[in-house]
Amino acid sequence: MSLLAVGLNHRTAPNSLLELAAISGDDAPKVLADLIQADHVAEAVVLSTCNRTEIYAEVDTFHGGLADISDQLSRVCGVPLNDLAPHLYVHHEARAVGHLFTVVCGLDSMLVGETQILGQIRSAFRAAQAVGAVGGSLAALFQSALRVGKRAHSETSIDNAGASIVSVGLQIAASSLDVHRGGRLSADETRLSADAALALAHQPVSAPTLVDEPLAGSRVLIIGAGAVGGLTAAIARRAGAAELVIANRTPARAAAVAANHDARAVGLADLPHELGQADLVVSSTGATGLVVTYEMVEAALAARAGRPLVFLDLALPRDVDQAVRELPGVVLVDLESLRTALENAEATHDVEAVRSLVATEVSAFLHRRSAGRVAPTVVALRAQAAGIVQDELDRLRGRLPGLDPREWEMVTGTVRRVVDKLLHAPTVRVQQLASSPRGDSYAEALRELFDLPREVPAVVSAPDLEQP
Repeated sequence: MSLLAVGLNHRTAPNSLLELAAISGDDAPKVLADLIQADHVAEAVVLSTCNRTEIYAEVDTFHGGLADISDQLSRVCGVPLNDLAPHLYVHHEARAVGHLFTVVCGLDSMLVGETQILGQIRSAFRAAQAVGAVGGSLAALFQSALRVGKRAHSETSIDNAGASIVSVGLQIAASSLDVHRGGRLSADETRLSADAALALAHQPVSAPTLVDEPLAGSRVLIIGAGAVGGLTAAIARRAGAAELVIANRTPARAAAVAANHDARAVGLADLPHELGQADLVVSSTGATGLVVTYEMVEAALAARAGRPLVFLDLALPRDVDQAVRELPGVVLVDLESLRTALENAEATHDVEAVRSLVATEVSAFLHRRSAGRVAPTVVALRAQAAGIVQDELDRLRGRLPGLDPREWEMVTGTVRRVVDKLLHAPTVRVQQLASSPRGDSYAEALRELFDLPREVPAVVSAPDLEQP
């Protein structure tokens, strides 16, 4: 058996394909059932977020498992495998472990250091447990991953990277807004001013704060009431926003965030009206389709009397139709525009420390995994030897009834020491070699040479696994 991770994300696939690959919570049980009924998949966990869909599996063969998982992803997407394959990444054994640990720490997210992925991985793991798709192998992997994610966020400042991106995005958006104040610009002038503002993204990201209240007097509409939306509200308020409006699909959620930031809550049905009133719109929903359309913005501009409108789209897939850039007086800043700022954030907020942590934890996990794989073989060998020794001693006792207790103790002790010494070197060595390439082959050789049973001996118990 071996570990395999197959998926696609924002680095390998366009948004249109990511949307097709998304697996909802309602669909996940069926996908998991299909996977574990496949010929080569023994365990599986499905992780599907707004910018990635991944399947982690324990498989009996690499090629067979890869074929089963790839076929499943092809069916989910409704895309022929030949068209899907160029967008897939495949990680095996150590690389699969390293990839999951990197993901759970937020290093593989579009918004570096974001904490939401930790909860999403926990939910994916528990969903797989609920339908019986997880066994000891993936349970150990995901429980270790959740512990690593907690360490990364508690022991480093990686969380601040995401906050800094929001801050830089708001600074850039505010600069675009400031350029536009006082009059209506043509489409060409809008694009030029936006490019000038984006030059700020080349500046180092040092803290999740804004200076000089760049949003003073502005009306800010925030679409989305998740973690990023709440963070945006807090930073926008500190940046001097005169009015904050929180729009969300769930009114109660919008109201909860609004209450924390002295803001007004509205539903998504109110967006056409609110777009006509706002100066800056920040969107960060988890929707799979556009939330703000070209037609919606075009209609809102008619009611604005030439006042500029700046969008900061922090969602992936995008919330705002990119075509709005063609409308006079509209500026759109999105995550693609902020790519340099994202890279600066990686260089600033303990990213290297987290990568070092991941490397250490991957090595430790692989060592535990390898040792765990050979442990049943070692225990079975020693149990078999102990049984043979006891049988022979019982026969010897019947042939030598005259030995007194002290003499018998010397005989039994000598026989057991001889067997222990003969077994010491091979059992210690097989554990040392377990983490080497093809380490499993050494345990297999012991099983063949000593004709050991394939089932796990009763004396071997599952290790205590940390609960997430």
